[in-house]
Amino acid sequence: MFKPDVIALGEPMVEFCAADTGRLSVVEVFKRGWGGDTSNFAVAAARLGAKAAHLCRLGDDEFGRSFMGLWASEGMDSSRVVVESGAWTAVYFISLVEGGGHDFTYYRAGSAASRYCVADLDEEYVASARVLHISGISMAVSVSLREAAFRAMELCGDAGGEVTFDVNMRAKLWPVDTAKRVLGRAFTKADTVFASMEDVRTLYGVTEPREAGELLRDMGVETVVIKHGGEGCYVSAGGESFTCPGFDVKAVDTTGSGDAFDGAWVAATLEGWSLERKAAFANAVGALTATGLGAVAPIPTREQALRLMEEQGRW
Repeated sequence: MFKPDVIALGEPMVEFCAADTGRLSVVEVFKRGWGGDTSNFAVAAARLGAKAAHLCRLGDDEFGRSFMGLWASEGMDSSRVVVESGAWTAVYFISLVEGGGHDFTYYRAGSAASRYCVADLDEEYVASARVLHISGISMAVSVSLREAAFRAMELCGDAGGEVTFDVNMRAKLWPVDTAKRVLGRAFTKADTVFASMEDVRTLYGVTEPREAGELLRDMGVETVVIKHGGEGCYVSAGGESFTCPGFDVKAVDTTGSGDAFDGAWVAATLEGWSLERKAAFANAVGALTATGLGAVAPIPTREQALRLMEEQGRW
């Protein structure tokens, strides 16, 4: 039996990324890829050397089959994925704006992923993972997926595994008050929490990384990683806190950069790296992911990330 180092649970989505800058109404060419934050995370972890798996429901459609093909090509395990007959796999479109920014248009309501539930979990399999990764989007998509996510966190934590959690706040998916309540519960079950500055501004009105780190630590999180885009990240763990600067790259599309950052952090954690080196490696992977179009295609290999670190004097 494939015994994964890391399992991610959430919502995969097929991606259509605009080939040119502009509104969706004027762009004529799109590049089809893959997305969904936890899938992006798992692909990054696998590409960087971890034995990764993804848990979800997919539609029994061409887009669902494309995900199974992607995960197989990355050496991931998808044996516990539920393929639902008659269901469909969610999609989203990315429009690009100047400076590497992006806007999203989603078609996800009622997708197969939203119907994932506790009964779909292979509890022994989940408990075997060294790391389980969940996100705020996993919690927001549906109540049944949220309940499955919480059960998975309990299974992994009770078995001695590490639970990582990315806030990934999406105000379009749920009200802020609901998000704060659910996320507060998730923080009590997570060992490491990743959050962007946008996340903490939306949820708590916090505008400074150190303040955000202290807030989440006070909420019971052992290790807090505040992602700050091209500026790098702020890390607070135990009695240690520091800022790790970002890398100088030309951003084309930042879609999935934060997810790849998380995957890099977890891959480095599995290898026992220091906090400082993990942070630099994750920054490098996130930066390189922003240099190409789409969430998955630009995720670098381990060698590419280490080369960037060496070139810019960071190990």
